[in-house]
Amino acid sequence: MTMKSDSSNDVPALPRLLSTIKQPEDLKKLNRTDLPLLAQEIRDVLISRLSVTGGHLGPNLGVVELSIALHYVFDSPEDKFTFDVSHQGYVHKMLTGRAEEIHTIRTYKGLNGFLLRTESEHDCYGAGHAGTAVSAALGMASARDLVGGKNNVVAVAGDAAFTCGTTLEALNNIAETSKKFIVVLNDNEWSIDRNVGAMAKYFNNLQTSSTYSAVRKKTADIVEKIAGYGARQFAHKIERGAKNLLMPNVLFEKFGVRYFGPVDGHDINMLIDTFSYLKEQEEPVVLHIITEKGRGYKPALDNPGKFHGLGAYKIEDGTTAAASTPTYSEIFGRHLTDFAKKDEKITAITAAMPGGTKLDIFKKEVNERYFDVGIAEEHAALFACGHACEGLRPFLTIYSTFMQRAYDMIIHDIALQNLPVRLCMDRAGLSGDDGPTHHGLFDIGYLRHVPGIIHMQPKDEDEFVDMLWTMANYDDGPTAIRYPRGAGVGATPKSEPQILEIGKAELLQEGTDVCLIGLGEMFDMAVQTKDKLEALGYSVTLINPRWIKPLDAAMITKFASQSKVVCTFEDHVLMNGFGASIIELLHDHDIPTHVERIGWPDEFVEHGKVPVLREIHGLTVEDALKKIQRHLQ
Repeated sequence: MTMKSDSSNDVPALPRLLSTIKQPEDLKKLNRTDLPLLAQEIRDVLISRLSVTGGHLGPNLGVVELSIALHYVFDSPEDKFTFDVSHQGYVHKMLTGRAEEIHTIRTYKGLNGFLLRTESEHDCYGAGHAGTAVSAALGMASARDLVGGKNNVVAVAGDAAFTCGTTLEALNNIAETSKKFIVVLNDNEWSIDRNVGAMAKYFNNLQTSSTYSAVRKKTADIVEKIAGYGARQFAHKIERGAKNLLMPNVLFEKFGVRYFGPVDGHDINMLIDTFSYLKEQEEPVVLHIITEKGRGYKPALDNPGKFHGLGAYKIEDGTTAAASTPTYSEIFGRHLTDFAKKDEKITAITAAMPGGTKLDIFKKEVNERYFDVGIAEEHAALFACGHACEGLRPFLTIYSTFMQRAYDMIIHDIALQNLPVRLCMDRAGLSGDDGPTHHGLFDIGYLRHVPGIIHMQPKDEDEFVDMLWTMANYDDGPTAIRYPRGAGVGATPKSEPQILEIGKAELLQEGTDVCLIGLGEMFDMAVQTKDKLEALGYSVTLINPRWIKPLDAAMITKFASQSKVVCTFEDHVLMNGFGASIIELLHDHDIPTHVERIGWPDEFVEHGKVPVLREIHGLTVEDALKKIQRHLQ
């Protein structure tokens, strides 16, 4: 595979063993005694290359031996591997012909940071959200059985994925669907942050039980000493009975899925032997492996949360460049925590993202009102409904791309019952390097038609805090706020936030030729466009809309009617986006002024640096001027 990437750094040659692997068949030519050295080479390359591009270093360091063993035993692409979330698929990419390109990961035209069906025939299923691997793989196994196929299907899911409702739904369906199916439970006690909930405790108790480990060893000894199928079955019965004595509700076998493990996920020989055995079984099985997130790199072991996914770093100590201004997430975490100290009704709810959303600040200082429900967005939304029903003021904080999973709850449970749940959507807009699975480009479209909801986006940090304060003091129904990844413009929030008038836009300047409406972080592009137009002699109106819903109909219709053209700016898809709502507003008021829109096209936007993608897709001042001037000449 050859790709032209925006990563232009000099890249050293691959180490000896890794350089010989162009396809999985090459891996099988190596002696098993060489595989630990290959694992070290892969780790060295990951640590070196990702120090430049950034990426999901910790998860991939943890699955090196697992990935090698899978490709050593099975035959991709005939045999299918699905990886939950697939952020831990870098090693899989390296073993399937993409090692030479790993330095391009997450760069424009380079390798995607997740598995992508269009990138390689070995990526049988693309992903980016948790809870996908088991269901999708089970569907593949079912399809294989229907056509009489003989290939193997393996789903690799982290322990955090088992807090996901979809994974449990799939688990409930396995025994009734396929007789030949392998699930690998990759247990490292972490998703992004440390795992929470009963499932996490279950796995931890299981892997740390000395009694269970002793029983497993004795059972394995019996299997080794007694030959024959009947003896092996007898040994399995002993093992299964011992587990039930220790834990009456052994999860997997209650679902009709045979359980193996836990085993050392960094012992390549044991993994190869185990997979060789499991691939011959005509029954659904779960292999529980124990791994270390960040294995082989001390900074990643010391700080698994940070090294789950990060930007460029120094190899020597793992340090990253300090931001010059606080991010929107940091401002959110700090100010919501301060609000909660003044208002005992405020609660904070997240779905396994305390670090990314910066609710870790809230957790540390107001722990009794902080709730991490695990990777379970639907449950998080319903849980927030319960808080609202009882008079609390819940802030449900989830990335825009993950909030989509709770869409039914937003309509059926929050909006229909007019509950004052506060939806806080981090990473709204383009998420750059993470690509299409993580871009928050759809939340305006999926929220603006929901009756009764109030939706807003700030132009800067000061207005952001005012909006959060407004949400905290609004109890008449659901509210939502979208805000971008990264830092803002450097506006310092006031010492005392103000409650904003809902539905009232901010008029910055009046004009007669052009009306510019810049939403959120795109407001700065509207300002730059205004300056260019004024330099050309045009009179410009500049509006900060603040409110996506309800719109300030009076202000917008007034200045649109006296202008020759309106231009909207949004970090969202144009289809059913903010600009579309302006077109609808003017149509409903019989205002014929033409509306030009700057925003993202009706397609899944690729990964890459935000300025590069904006240039490619026409989200620039120059593109806005071209569109506007057509109506002024």
